[in-house]
Amino acid sequence: MDREPVSLGVPQPILDSLPEPEGAAAQDMQRAVAGIEARINEAIEAADADSEAVGYVVDAIERLEDEIERYDEFVPELRAWGQSPIYAIGWRNLYADVLMQLHEVEWLADRLDRERNYRVVEDGIRFGGR
Repeated sequence: MDREPVSLGVPQPILDSLPEPEGAAAQDMQRAVAGIEARINEAIEAADADSEAVGYVVDAIERLEDEIERYDEFVPELRAWGQSPIYAIGWRNLYADVLMQLHEVEWLADRLDRERNYRVVEDGIRFGGR
């Protein structure tokens, strides 16, 4: 299978939703996405097999899901303290969009779901056998 490099970006609507679309938060988001892209592409290139490359991307997706959940939990907390949750919402939406971008990579699309399902079954067997 041909493993093309992954290309990720920060969607303009997310940048536009920030109080300063050209400010520090926007630059931090762009650096974060560039870092995610670089780490994924390095792992894909270094992988000996397609399954190893897909496994690394699934690991990255699981980390993104953790970040989405973490920022999502900040929103009501910030509101409770009378603070604007705009940055937490922006980061949550960014990570959700990056996750979607990974699912749109042609050579990964169906393999990601297969790997995730395999992990669920493997975890269920491991935990159920105790």
